[in-house]
Amino acid sequence: MEFSAPAGKSLAFAAAASAGTAPVVALRGGPNRLSDWTRLRAVSEALKTEVYAYLAGVGAYRNAASASALLAERNRRYRSDAANLVHYTTGVSARRRSMPAVADADSYVEHRLRQRVTSYYRPKAQAMHRKVRFVERTELALGCFSGVLAAASGAFAVEVLAAWVAVVASVSIAVTAHAVAQRYAYQQLEFTRTAEELERLLERWTMAADRSEDFTDAFVSECEGVISIQNEAWMIRWTVG
Repeated sequence: MEFSAPAGKSLAFAAAASAGTAPVVALRGGPNRLSDWTRLRAVSEALKTEVYAYLAGVGAYRNAASASALLAERNRRYRSDAANLVHYTTGVSARRRSMPAVADADSYVEHRLRQRVTSYYRPKAQAMHRKVRFVERTELALGCFSGVLAAASGAFAVEVLAAWVAVVASVSIAVTAHAVAQRYAYQQLEFTRTAEELERLLERWTMAADRSEDFTDAFVSECEGVISIQNEAWMIRWTVG
């Protein structure tokens, strides 16, 4: 207030408004909402797995005569299990997208497995790594700045600097809390681990001499299992904190 009354009043109003509206905003991301979102995401990923298996013609979808009926039946089952969540999709129009260019095991490997690694998991891992490094550098800079302010306040007896030490400490705590809430380090670990697992499976497919039906069925099932584990681990982590 001593330096600028308008700026001081504006900041005080913003702080009070943020504190007052925080509980209201939190209601939109409470445990129930988060639980519903994870269930919707789980159903979506399960349907995606079934579609890719159907397009590749593996496992239970090898019989072309019954494949479409089986996919429709499993689709109904998944949607029925999540029937109490249908109100979240009311008024939402699905975005039309072309079907993946998957017609057999080889195209599955190219358009599902390899593309997932190169266009999703690796970029996501790198993005999380950058965020982790940014948070670490910000915390270090704020810590050093706070130390300098405290030293200057004590050495030169400048009381106003002592007040800013608490402000900088609060900002540092907020940055740390945000990083923990967003789980940047955990997400980096999960994306990297999944990418390496899928790359190992890609290498196995490339080196395989005999790609029999049994081998192909087991291979696709393992690929989808790795992807499913990553999704489940990520969603569970968000749910339980």
